[in-house]
Amino acid sequence: MTLHASHDGGRLVLTQGRLTLREQLPDDAALLADGKPAGLSWIDGVPGEGTVGAASMTVAAAAAGVYTSGWGVFAIQRTQDLMALGGAGFHGPPDRGSVEIGYDLSESARGMGWATDAARTLCHWALLQPEVVIVLATTEPANRASQAVLERVGFVRVPNRGELWAYELTSLVT
Repeated sequence: MTLHASHDGGRLVLTQGRLTLREQLPDDAALLADGKPAGLSWIDGVPGEGTVGAASMTVAAAAAGVYTSGWGVFAIQRTQDLMALGGAGFHGPPDRGSVEIGYDLSESARGMGWATDAARTLCHWALLQPEVVIVLATTEPANRASQAVLERVGFVRVPNRGELWAYELTSLVT
């Protein structure tokens, strides 16, 4: 499926079929970090805990003066109606060729492939950037659902990072 990247009001927007990832700039991320909808219609009314945490990372990066557009948090939206289903994004800009991703779905959106689509879209875009060679991800050992997402996208298990299971992706599986 073709990845379409565009900009809307300074935000990076990635669309791939049924999925749209809409970058949340620091001001909107600050609202999400407070658990507010930030102008989005959320499937469960408000953003989930993981999305709130990811938005906090974007806010902290902006406050430290190290926020880089395109490398923060995105709202996961259904393309057809732009309903927000969760959040996905990067833990920061690329560092020595690698970037780390994370994702979170609202409870009502789980089990329908949205996390896999979001992770695949983020990885597709990231691996098209000249400064990215490896996409990283970590999970708690008991988080089988997240591990399955990473496996479907094509990630390979690598040595643990502390107590977390670690995964790497260097090319996209189609």
